[in-house]
Amino acid sequence: MPTPPGTDPAPEMEIVHLLRATAVELGLHSARFAHRNGMHATDVRALIALMDARRAGEETTAGRLGAVLGLNSAGTTALVDRLERAGHVRRVRGERDRRQVVIEVEDRAVDLGQAFFGPLIERSVELLRGYDERQLAAIRGFLGGVREAAAGQG
Repeated sequence: MPTPPGTDPAPEMEIVHLLRATAVELGLHSARFAHRNGMHATDVRALIALMDARRAGEETTAGRLGAVLGLNSAGTTALVDRLERAGHVRRVRGERDRRQVVIEVEDRAVDLGQAFFGPLIERSVELLRGYDERQLAAIRGFLGGVREAAAGQG
């Protein structure tokens, strides 16, 4: 049977298109969270970056946060001020270097995110439990490679 014009039957392309569609749906899910909580999309990305850093045991300065998000100094200051006014973050002295001011995510923001994203996270974990270690390693490798490829396109 001939392939219809404009379609790519390769299984790799099917997966690439599925990943793209998944990224779009995750972006829409994140946008709904931002809208419901009176936030900008960048606010949500900032909170995610801060939570990721917290999980990794890393302190995040405003400069580092701005670099991660691709913001200039003024944009980063406005972002942190907005998140601080909303009670989502706080500025504190660094543990490693008391001269530095680091940005920490408040537990209130973590709880807010967990209430909204928790069901999606739980469903994702449930799906992953259906795979063996070899399959999980393949999934991890694929997603890590795509992330590195996307990061390298900046």
